Amino acid sequence: MKEFSVQKESARLVIRPLKLEDYQNWLSEFNARFSQQHAYDPGNLDMSECTEEWFKDLVNKHQDLAISDMAHVFGVFHKEDGTHLGMVDFSTLARMNFQWARIGYTIHNQHWRKGYGKEAVSTALQLAFQDLDFHRIEAHINMDNRPSSQLAESVGMVYEGVRKGFIYENEKWTDQLVYVVTAESDIE
Repeated sequence: MKEFSVQKESARLVIRPLKLEDYQNWLSEFNARFSQQHAYDPGNLDMSECTEEWFKDLVNKHQDLAISDMAHVFGVFHKEDGTHLGMVDFSTLARMNFQWARIGYTIHNQHWRKGYGKEAVSTALQLAFQDLDFHRIEAHINMDNRPSSQLAESVGMVYEGVRKGFIYENEKWTDQLVYVVTAESDIE
């Protein structure tokens, strides 16, 4: 099987696809999460179903999505000690004349307020433009998710507007804030 292995490094982080040998590190950082800090922080999660076999399937699914260019999912790891800090992903929305994707990001809450979110997203955006050949990246953010909006703004993403009834969640269609950055933008 062909392997997708694009990665990018920053001063403190390595952004790369998950590997089978990441399982224990990945699981221990999920298990170390603090209780919920705000509405968009899942806090402690029940990881009992996340066996090594389950994780193997997850890694293979991420590989399949990347090879098919449907989505590119990356782990965020501390460069010095390899600690799994979170995830960043890009979902391909359109190619051809658009080269357009959506970004998603999360840092485990026990690692907040250390600048990892900004560094991870900034580095991942460089990867998306330089290695994945995207031209336009959007963040779709819930209207009241101020921490996510602040992170998007901190890396140079620009508020573009509100998409009405954009995503179905919690049994209703909800509006989303749209932030955008293009390959020509200055990334912080």
